[in-house]
Amino acid sequence: MTEELVVGLVSISDRASAGVYKDEGIPALREWLNGVIASPAWRDETRLIADEQGVIESTLKELADRVGCHLVLTTGGTGPAPRDVTPEATLAVAEKVMPGFGEQMRAVSLKYVPTAILSRQVAVVRKQCLIINLPGQPKAIKETLDGIFAAVPYCVDLIGGPYIETHEAVVKAFRPKSALRKK
Repeated sequence: MTEELVVGLVSISDRASAGVYKDEGIPALREWLNGVIASPAWRDETRLIADEQGVIESTLKELADRVGCHLVLTTGGTGPAPRDVTPEATLAVAEKVMPGFGEQMRAVSLKYVPTAILSRQVAVVRKQCLIINLPGQPKAIKETLDGIFAAVPYCVDLIGGPYIETHEAVVKAFRPKSALRKK
């Protein structure tokens, strides 16, 4: 039997978490993943939290350590504003930093907006969990995931997570030939 993929979806927003406006991050993440993940067994764990470093750190630890997420996608809090502390919180819980993801996310976003250089998105590994910071806007979430997700399944393989299958017409997961499974 295939191990169930568990994906944490974390929207980080002071105003949405306080009910000032409706969160759009988690629905955007879920919609994108539903269109891409072909693995038969997967589920998500969602959290809508304030932009507080301690809260972000404890949420990431909970999802990676206790819930057993293999992948956590955060949205929001990656800019230069004083309340934007998602990267600091993510780095604080990291065991390994994966700088290529941040570099690629900014490169992808620069194709759409010159302000992508203001983004401080990072990706890290904690235990058997890949944590990736994404932008806050649904359009930017999709553009960014379209540009990086091909590398995510193999990264999850390498850290001991389940084999993620994708709908290849949307995003073809890249793995070296030696890491491919027979269909």
